[in-house]
Amino acid sequence: MTETHGLQLRLEFQEHPVADEVSAITAVVRPILAGILYALKRDVANEAGGHQNIKLFMLPRLRRPGDGDIGICFEYAVHDALNRQNQMVTERVADAIARCNVPGQAMGSILFGAEKNGARTLIDTAKELLTPESLLLYGTQGRPVKLRRHLETMAAAFRKPDARVALPQSISGLWKADLFTGYRDTDRWIGTTLKINRDHLEGAKGLRIGIVPAHQGESDAVTKDDGKNLVVCPLPYDRSFMQVFYQAWEVVVQFLAADAQLPREANLPRPPSRQVARYLEDRRVFSVVQVIEALEPLAQPELLRTEEAAATVVQTAAKTAETTTALMAPMPRQTGT
Repeated sequence: MTETHGLQLRLEFQEHPVADEVSAITAVVRPILAGILYALKRDVANEAGGHQNIKLFMLPRLRRPGDGDIGICFEYAVHDALNRQNQMVTERVADAIARCNVPGQAMGSILFGAEKNGARTLIDTAKELLTPESLLLYGTQGRPVKLRRHLETMAAAFRKPDARVALPQSISGLWKADLFTGYRDTDRWIGTTLKINRDHLEGAKGLRIGIVPAHQGESDAVTKDDGKNLVVCPLPYDRSFMQVFYQAWEVVVQFLAADAQLPREANLPRPPSRQVARYLEDRRVFSVVQVIEALEPLAQPELLRTEEAAATVVQTAAKTAETTTALMAPMPRQTGT
């Protein structure tokens, strides 16, 4: 049995290309701070006066970092790059999708994210983006499946092994997907898994593409791994927006690890990153919401535009503890409109 309840979805739209490094990092630090703030458990936030009143210096004391943080960051960065049509990423993924014989021109990514620590919930960010006719091409003989109708089953399957038998045999491993990549114009999608560590890449029925960072000194060619039955797509990410995202993530993580103070130079050695960390330290006694607003004039103008929307959490077990109340989702830069 599944239940649904509300989730706040924060959408980050890129408006312009990256300009100078300090202002670009500042622009991305703002939504990262918002994501960390609004992902705090509601009861924890309420004890501290509510999300709107939590001071920046309190954030590292309330946040509980997880081992999977860097992997989640990788998922968001790839999702963002695909939707922004970042050629350093889209050209590689297009090669992988072409090997799956998926038609279309307007590449897109649908973030299918799950809270992987604790409560048995799956964040259903896909429902608002998929249509009743969205098809999943799973790579074996048979008719493509309509993806949207299986989302709740996938939600249950993520945490409850007994629920996995309810998925069609051809896509019985689709609950392991991190993204659905494909083409918006044809509404055809591919189950995609992402791993920050290539050694952790695993195949499953319904998954067709595996995206990993390229290893230095090794080939970054798109290849087929017959053992895993995955098209493996290594991503080089130097000098791209994805690198800025990681730099911004580093600033925030090191700043919080330093108890909301300027980190030691060994922890954060690059001058642009240290400058952004100084912006944060100067404002540590203000609420996180105030800091996010105060950084806006210092951020690259119109690099990101924030909108808020409602999403759905599908609960797949009786446990009611909430681990996530908000999700930050990068969105594409729109051109030609």
